[in-house]
Amino acid sequence: MCGITGAYSFKGSINPDCIKRMTDSLRHRGPDDEGFLAVDSTSGKVVSLTGIDSKTYGPRIEEFNRSANLFLGHRRLSVIDLSPLGHQPMSNEDGTLWIVHNGEVYNFIEIRNKLESFGHHFKSRTDTEVILHAYEEWGTDCLKYFNGMWAFAILDLKRKRMFCSRDRAGVKPFYYLYDGKRFCFASEIKALLQIDDFCAEANERIIADYLLSGLLDHTHETFFKNNHQLRPGEYLIAESNGLTIKSYWDIEIKEIHYPRKEDYAERFYELLADSIRLRLRTDVPIGTCLSGGLDSSSIVCLANKLMFEGNHIDHRWVGERQKTFSSCFEDTIYDERRFIESVIQHTKAEKNYVFPSADAFFEEMPQLLWHQEEPFGSTSIYAQWNVMRLAKERGVTVLLDGQGGDELLAGYLPSFYALFKQTIRQVAIASLIKEVKGFLKHQDWRIDQFIPRVMAALVPDVFKPLFQHSNPYGFRWVKERFKKKYHRNFSKPNRFENELNNYLYHIFKSAVLPGLLHYEDRNSMAYSIETRLPFLDYRLVEFVFGLPMEFKIREGVTKTILRKAMEGVLPEEVRNRMDKMGFVTPEADWFKTKLRDPIREIFNSKSFSERGIFNIAHVHKTFQDHCNGKVDNHSMIWRCVNLELWLRTFIDKNPSSPDWKNSGN
Repeated sequence: MCGITGAYSFKGSINPDCIKRMTDSLRHRGPDDEGFLAVDSTSGKVVSLTGIDSKTYGPRIEEFNRSANLFLGHRRLSVIDLSPLGHQPMSNEDGTLWIVHNGEVYNFIEIRNKLESFGHHFKSRTDTEVILHAYEEWGTDCLKYFNGMWAFAILDLKRKRMFCSRDRAGVKPFYYLYDGKRFCFASEIKALLQIDDFCAEANERIIADYLLSGLLDHTHETFFKNNHQLRPGEYLIAESNGLTIKSYWDIEIKEIHYPRKEDYAERFYELLADSIRLRLRTDVPIGTCLSGGLDSSSIVCLANKLMFEGNHIDHRWVGERQKTFSSCFEDTIYDERRFIESVIQHTKAEKNYVFPSADAFFEEMPQLLWHQEEPFGSTSIYAQWNVMRLAKERGVTVLLDGQGGDELLAGYLPSFYALFKQTIRQVAIASLIKEVKGFLKHQDWRIDQFIPRVMAALVPDVFKPLFQHSNPYGFRWVKERFKKKYHRNFSKPNRFENELNNYLYHIFKSAVLPGLLHYEDRNSMAYSIETRLPFLDYRLVEFVFGLPMEFKIREGVTKTILRKAMEGVLPEEVRNRMDKMGFVTPEADWFKTKLRDPIREIFNSKSFSERGIFNIAHVHKTFQDHCNGKVDNHSMIWRCVNLELWLRTFIDKNPSSPDWKNSGN
């Protein structure tokens, strides 16, 4: 895992100090090595440069004084092949291709074997070199061979272009600026903020999407105006005459049918196990996140079998027992130790617990926000932040995590409403009754939410607004003129005939997962940790979307295929649990107690009242009603607080604010 940067001027030169500042800002992503490349497109001269942390010798970037219109920068977190042979920017044999790469292509060994049979030669054991040769062999079609997470840029000197790509699910980020005169990119937005004449302006359309709809990372835009990101499954080609962006992968509409019901669970097990096997490839210590939920527990149990029953990993990187890392609370409402301990006893793994607190959260908020770079959905990411720090303290560099399981396997409550709608469309009344009865039996539901949503699924579209769940607080905490100007509705996908698959596709591609992956990347990289997500193996994703509905939800039970596949693998109390929590924080309670005064101070501040965004009186009333227990408004409260702190940090640059950039880890 690494940090990548680049700056390509089509009509002038680039100041080498600019690329150095950009790359320095990403040191936390790659503390083990750094490197640079300077290119003069006119003369064709290419110069490799080093920095203070470089593990190779060569001229220093601080001393470079030639003309160059293109620079690449790289910060390395050494995970595969720790030798200097993994140094980047990396070139092919004749120096016509150069790459900076962040991520892992897990099946690089298999691809390398294929390329060697075609006559390619390799000098390192890295996946980065495999990407270079794959591009050399197959061009942009190389992407279809990769199984992993990545964001990379390849400089193709022969074709005079840059080829950039982001992985299928969007696990790794790729941000860029383009104004017709230059193209700049980086792993994080903070690197682009180092560009001399880039002015950080708030993107009010994205702010409105966040405040009014809770959306994050759902388009090419970011919270910064004129700053963009590649979407999952896209590649970009930058040439002097412009940018070309194309999608190279999407979830196909392809139903899967097997002769026996047992075949579905067996195939799912094979795919998940093989995904974990590939993600155990490492040359550094590895561990696992364990929340106590079905997804992370399945990974811990399967990984344990693969770690200690076969030659899937060098035991130097595991130790005598698998290391697990969990976030816990003394309040039993939010504590998962009952289920965590069950998994620990089952696997004999080593447990490592951390206990996040409200006081520590607010103290660390400046540092957390600086790493996240954009507003986030809730304080729950602080639990994961603590888990990453704990893993770093225990000497672990790679972590397996269960992110993506809920989005793939219908783990969220609205999945049921999509299922009800589908059964109605099919006029399957008996099935609808069975599913509703199962839902009422197994799920935690509230009648004030359940009935309007079911009615909305039952009635024709023209009458649906009459049955939508009405929030008495509505959008009144946002000024009417702001709402009228920027509020927009995004159409739901209609890619599949199956309503449940359409809902899952929506949360997988835009509504939920992209934001979660943003948190995952920033939290882990803040502590120089690489997280790997077995549920997002594209083979598993394509398989699950092709399954009949009954293997996702059946009679009120979610994730049915995972539960079936984990028979005999998971402890039964974990396999059969119907509730879900994950890494969370007691956010609603924190706002009433420990964080009450800091939040009130923010809402009373001059900057908050002068934004032109918030209906101040209604914000105060909403917060007071929440603190008095009249209604739970913690989600709205947090969006207001988080947006205000983000604006102060990245847009206002208020000199009285803490120097969050230099707060360290």
